Amino acid sequence: MNIVVLGVIFFVLVQFAVGLWASRKPKNETDFLLAGRRLNPGLAVFTIFATWFGAETCIGAASSIYENGLSGGTADPFGFSLCLFLMGIVFAMPLWKRKFITFADLFRQRYSVRIEKLVVIILVPASMLWAAAQIRAFGQILSSLSGLQVEYAITIAASVVIIYTMLGGLLAVAVTDVIQAGFLILGLVLLGVFVFASGDPNASLTSVDPARFSFVSEDSTLLQKFEAWAIPIFGSVLTQELITRVLACRSAEEARSSTLKGASLYLVVGLIPVYLGLVGLNLMPNLADSEQLLPELAKSYLPTIFYILFAGALVSAILSTVDSALLASSSLLSHNIVVPLTKRNHEVSERQKVLFARIGIVVLGALAYYIALHAKGVYDLVVTASAFGSAGVFVVGTFGLFTRFGGEITAGLTLVSAATIWILGEFVFGWATPFFISLLTGFGVYIIAALIERHFSGPAKGFQTA
Repeated sequence: MNIVVLGVIFFVLVQFAVGLWASRKPKNETDFLLAGRRLNPGLAVFTIFATWFGAETCIGAASSIYENGLSGGTADPFGFSLCLFLMGIVFAMPLWKRKFITFADLFRQRYSVRIEKLVVIILVPASMLWAAAQIRAFGQILSSLSGLQVEYAITIAASVVIIYTMLGGLLAVAVTDVIQAGFLILGLVLLGVFVFASGDPNASLTSVDPARFSFVSEDSTLLQKFEAWAIPIFGSVLTQELITRVLACRSAEEARSSTLKGASLYLVVGLIPVYLGLVGLNLMPNLADSEQLLPELAKSYLPTIFYILFAGALVSAILSTVDSALLASSSLLSHNIVVPLTKRNHEVSERQKVLFARIGIVVLGALAYYIALHAKGVYDLVVTASAFGSAGVFVVGTFGLFTRFGGEITAGLTLVSAATIWILGEFVFGWATPFFISLLTGFGVYIIAALIERHFSGPAKGFQTA
């Protein structure tokens, strides 16, 4: 076992210990799922950043820009940064003021229990499959460093994340996110500095072909360009992982400012993989796999001690995404499905609610582990799950949060029609812009159905934000 492996194992064990230390016994469901709504601005900023800044932001963004120039960075970091800014400017304060426990609570209060359940069915698979992909990525990194079989490495990865997330809830996740964000930022900064200071003329941005600085791909149409920006912005802004952090802040103003600071941090740190992707083509022009750009640069330019830190940074990016995805999907399943069903027969105590959430983390974590262990092409499944239904959720959630326009029938028709159009466009007709078309369909169906619904039954009941 080499020194790099020992360093990564030590790093993981430290985070595990910190997670256990932070997992003080939650008194109720709000303590477990939202850290008692007591996240201070420092914790909030770093947990928002760490949740969004996954391994794909490091590896994927650098790889895409290596191949396509800045046009390959549409989603990461630029699109997802705009997503976070949109949350801070538009959604954070209204969401916090509603005092929800999960995002699905909005749909129950504004529309109906049936719409609440439908939204959970749409949101949970994306979080679970995303967790599976990240667990597999963690296992592959650990396997490549240690020589362990991938199956054993994935088992270790899944066990670590499931245990500390299950015990501590959001507080444990947020505290470990601070550590993970710190290592991630330090690792990327060191790599960027060592490459830039190497003295290699190819490490200068002046050596980059000017055509690679264009955000516009010559091969894409106007609608395809909109699609590339729309998916990370509108498809990702109203997700349980992000909204949980907003709801856990101490005030509406802190929720807004923390999200905006997290967005700024995301954009600034995200520029490092952008720089490395741009100069990487000149530094390493013959890479067989562009996703190996950052690891290869780290091997070539970093001293061993800093290479260990960089490996820890990649593991950080993965861990911070996995724990958030497991907690998000479990909170939806337990709070919006299991607890209401149990209440039909008897009262549910706060202790039981926490127990249900913990069981959900273990069950969904085990399922994600199984998928990570046996499925191939998990990344493609995740992309599919992330786009499925998200256009409809954005439309219905936005109208529901800010207006009284539209009721249960309108919401149901919008969610189903937007998801159906996306499925047909993606898998049957092979449209170039299925998300854009499903988003337009969602808005169109919502407006028309709401007008008809209002004509026959009067204005829909609901609430309007302050």
